[in-house]
Amino acid sequence: MTDRSGIRLCDLTTLRTGGTASHATSAESLDELVDAVRSADATSRDLLLIGDGSNLVAPDEGWAGDVVLIRTRAVDASRGAGEYVQVRIAAGEPWDEIVARSVDAGWSGLECLSGIPGRTGATPVQNVGAYGQTVADSISGVEIFDRDTDQRMSWSAAACRFGYRDSRFKHTDRFVVLCVGFQLRRSRQSAPIRYPELAARLGLEVGERAPTADVRAAVLDLRRSKGMVLDAADHDTWSAGSFFTNPILTAAEYARFTQRAAAHLGAAAQWPAYPDVRGHKLSAAWLIEQAGFAKGYARGAAAVSGKHTLALTNRGAATSTDILALAAEITARVESTFGVPLHAEPRIPRFSPPCGH
Repeated sequence: MTDRSGIRLCDLTTLRTGGTASHATSAESLDELVDAVRSADATSRDLLLIGDGSNLVAPDEGWAGDVVLIRTRAVDASRGAGEYVQVRIAAGEPWDEIVARSVDAGWSGLECLSGIPGRTGATPVQNVGAYGQTVADSISGVEIFDRDTDQRMSWSAAACRFGYRDSRFKHTDRFVVLCVGFQLRRSRQSAPIRYPELAARLGLEVGERAPTADVRAAVLDLRRSKGMVLDAADHDTWSAGSFFTNPILTAAEYARFTQRAAAHLGAAAQWPAYPDVRGHKLSAAWLIEQAGFAKGYARGAAAVSGKHTLALTNRGAATSTDILALAAEITARVESTFGVPLHAEPRIPRFSPPCGH
């Protein structure tokens, strides 16, 4: 375990914003991680857990409590020749390295999640997903530390309560993810491709399969084209990824939306909408663009990405407050135009809730 003081949060987040933390501990084993959390809890110090900071809007005023950097490393795969392999991965393993390793090993199930920044322990928290695949599709269980009971526990996937960009972990700091278990198919062929854009890039029809290595390469190409693969020289990648989730409306909410959209865009207007068990899923990117925010729209040093409308970016000198002000402006105009609230995807500790929620 390594202790440091005076560490800059802007150096620990992909948005490159945030003030100074008074104390930070780098936990390199499961025991060290649990001990660091227990130490903070024993003294009632505020705790901020950071993997790669790729889904975090860090406070500009810094952090007076404890910061714990999750740097645990371990990958254990079951032996044998069955159809599936069970893989247990420590929370601190870099996620894209895990995806690359699974493809190289001939394990199918994670290939569409290539290029997503961050550590493995963050993936179940918001049920990370992209291009028609989510981690919930293949998670078999999660090992956690319960801060309230001071116990380490193993949960089934069902106990995690996964939903669209959601889980039991997302709405409370009570549970710390220690390890994630995946059940992956032993195959160099992908799962059926569900996402039309990815299928088109691969020259396939939706529902067809492709070599996992080809799928990974295609996903990385698509993500790069949208500024979603980290590149220090490209300010479009100085972001927390997609800042807003796609809104899901009930039937009644969708009916009201269609009236507002027709009034704003004309009776012949069309928009992307997808069936969901809870109603209709809309495209947040479409709503943002139709509300008047083009790619590259800037508010000071904070801007909508020039490549992807859902990403809010730091053009070099933005603060977290600047990013949240831009998010609030976008949210207010989308809601006033279409009657649809947008919800922020990143963690935003210690700020007043942005985006009206």
